[in-house]
Amino acid sequence: MYQACEFDHPYPCTKILWSPDTRSGGSRDLLATTGDYLRIWNVADDGSGRGTLIPTKEALLNNNKNSEYCAPLTSFDWNEADPNVVGTSSIDTTCTIWDVQAQTARTQLIAHDREVFDLAFAPRGRDVFASVGADGSVRMFDLRSLEHSTIVYESRNLDPLLRLEWNRQDPNYLATFAVDSRRTVVLDIRVPSAPAAELGGHGGCVNAAAWAPHSSCHLCTAGDDSQALIWDLSSMTQRPVEDPILAYGADGEINNLQWSASQPDWISIAFGDKLQILRV
Repeated sequence: MYQACEFDHPYPCTKILWSPDTRSGGSRDLLATTGDYLRIWNVADDGSGRGTLIPTKEALLNNNKNSEYCAPLTSFDWNEADPNVVGTSSIDTTCTIWDVQAQTARTQLIAHDREVFDLAFAPRGRDVFASVGADGSVRMFDLRSLEHSTIVYESRNLDPLLRLEWNRQDPNYLATFAVDSRRTVVLDIRVPSAPAAELGGHGGCVNAAAWAPHSSCHLCTAGDDSQALIWDLSSMTQRPVEDPILAYGADGEINNLQWSASQPDWISIAFGDKLQILRV
């Protein structure tokens, strides 16, 4: 493993994602970042033969050109069904849907009553997305009918919800967790308001969750207790899920994790200044 390139980001980066677009045959490797604005970068081989890359900023997307101030973006998601579409969430209560090629906003809507902390598109579709925020709700939207939204869930005491993860194999299920909470909530969007499962097991607050890319019933969670836990949810409709099936103890509080889509036997976790890659 080596450093292929680096580039400066003018504002602390809240999320970074590679484009899911594979139609170009690898001729263009795009990635997006959020912070003060949404930025699109093109990373290309520098021709040296050493595997090093040259990053180029393709676009800076700003929907508030009438002001020198901006509301920071908390998160974003790239639409896998239509990689020309990116959705962003902001502390100003809005979500914005962007056309990457045209470098313009397709629509912007007031999504929550308070700050929006995360947004995710439903897998296997281009129109449905969900968001979570400081008002303690999970809300679903359809780009074909933005006049209405569906409140899928509201947390106890309306505690702020920090992150949202959509099941990649079964889009009926979402996972979310509240700020400073030790529990992960699994939701069935066909049964609003009532959680399908609540997962404990952590001795500190949960910081990240990721569904298995190849299985509809496995979820990994990680938190301040330095634990990464894998849960089997195949029987959650019959009985409560009490314990994880696998656990890993890191040397520090885990602040993020990813489950590899191309190599589903591997999970990466981040803690302190370290990145570890774990074999499931």
